Amino acid sequence: MPRAVFWDMDGTLVDTEPLWGIATYELSEKLGRRITPEVRARTVGGSFANTLRLCAEFAGRELREGDYERYRAWMYARMGELLAGSLEPNPGIHGLLTSLRDAGMRMLVTTNTERELADACIAAVGEHFFVDSITGDEVASPKPAPDMYLEAARRVGEDPSDCLVVEDSWAGMSAAAAAGCRVLGLAQEVPNGVTRFDPALFVGAGAADVARWFSALAGTDAIE
Repeated sequence: MPRAVFWDMDGTLVDTEPLWGIATYELSEKLGRRITPEVRARTVGGSFANTLRLCAEFAGRELREGDYERYRAWMYARMGELLAGSLEPNPGIHGLLTSLRDAGMRMLVTTNTERELADACIAAVGEHFFVDSITGDEVASPKPAPDMYLEAARRVGEDPSDCLVVEDSWAGMSAAAAAGCRVLGLAQEVPNGVTRFDPALFVGAGAADVARWFSALAGTDAIE
């Protein structure tokens, strides 16, 4: 078994990515030009600073003093509206988290979403499953930097190589791999050091399955 499991939030535990997509497209329009799906894909899992930079560059807009704070306030207010609807854990997540908790597994939420929005999503999944959480505004450098996963390993007192990370974005997978964790990548294309994993396998899975997946991670390209 891994010594701890670190869970990404958006897209992994709960399907908020479509909501982030709505707000991101609207942000780009405010900056003067609606981004393409390809540019939107580059914002997934990243920080707001990265999203704002990409949208501004696509619009040919030079950011000025105060723009970050103004657009961030708008973005977070808009996401607050979108998240006010019903949020449900992704398929299989609730049962798997229950099994892991019953087995005594320590789990953390590790998300680039900042604390003021993250708490509502964590509550929708179930705060009681997690011993801690780390958000993008609580580390020096958010994903794709490894800081968040190094801090998560430090908090549980374990070597990163003994910890399992579940991520769906390129930025998050890259961060976890750079930290030295073993990573299940919920995507068709994954960075070096990450194992492709079909999230449909979470349905009906339990702690014993996690132990099997963790053991299989060394030297495999994908887990079927």
